[in-house]
Amino acid sequence: MSKQSHSNRAIVVVMMLLAVLLSIQPAMAGSKKKKKQKKEEVPAAVVLTTPSDSLSYVAGVAYTDGLRPFLAKQYGIDSTLMADFIEGFMTMIAQVDDPKAKARAAGMQIAQQLSGQMLEGLRQQTEGASDSIVAALVYRGFADALRGDTTHYTMDDAAMEFQARRIAMQAEKEERLYGANRAAGEKFLAENAQKDSVVVLPSGLQYRVIEMGDGPVPEPNDRVMVHYEGRLLDGTVFDASRRRGDDPTVLSPVQVIRGWTEALMMMPVGSRWQLFIPHDLAYGSRNMGQIPPFSTLIFDLELIGIE
Repeated sequence: MSKQSHSNRAIVVVMMLLAVLLSIQPAMAGSKKKKKQKKEEVPAAVVLTTPSDSLSYVAGVAYTDGLRPFLAKQYGIDSTLMADFIEGFMTMIAQVDDPKAKARAAGMQIAQQLSGQMLEGLRQQTEGASDSIVAALVYRGFADALRGDTTHYTMDDAAMEFQARRIAMQAEKEERLYGANRAAGEKFLAENAQKDSVVVLPSGLQYRVIEMGDGPVPEPNDRVMVHYEGRLLDGTVFDASRRRGDDPTVLSPVQVIRGWTEALMMMPVGSRWQLFIPHDLAYGSRNMGQIPPFSTLIFDLELIGIE
């Protein structure tokens, strides 16, 4: 087996202990006053008497292959902190079969996850919203739920309210960031619908015939050849097939945005239409780079043929 394989196995084997150890360290550090760098005590000499002794010892050594650079890169544990790491390692090893110690270690590990990535994600969701997150009450609610305390909420009620509040906050955030863009699209479509040359469909899709072809109309599973140019309301061109050459783009009518699908299922081959697509028939609330969420889109679409 290669050295790299030994290294990977070592890291996998150690990671289960490592996750627990690293969760314990902050709690241990918080209960002690700051002190100078720990000086590692030299343990008693190891005597390897039997083949089993040497096999066991060499396994321990082999499992650390690649661990030092991994600790340094992933956790910032360098040689100056190695004595503290080893102390935590030996403390955990001494209690590894104690159910209560396992439970406490698991609690510390989950606390690290909740107070880190999970809480940060929650704060990002509420950023700019009228409500904010109080970390201490997140932790208290977490602990009360595990105790079975339903003074304020049952699990089902809490889950329903949390989901409803998240949806409301997301809607509030979207309105704050993109409400003006959505309103501009709605205003444009309302005015555009009054033009004699524009056809308005029940779905909200609008189109104007530039040239009506006399070929067949595509079926859902056909492969069609098209040329197109897509623009925002301010005239910004975000995509155009001829930017990639003179060959038409080949696609399926059912594998594009809904506004395109509806139009392609009505267009005879040889047609050129201008489409005015509401955001809910385009990309909706998704951010597509050059296309902001809730954008009304304009496409010049030419149906060249059917494969």
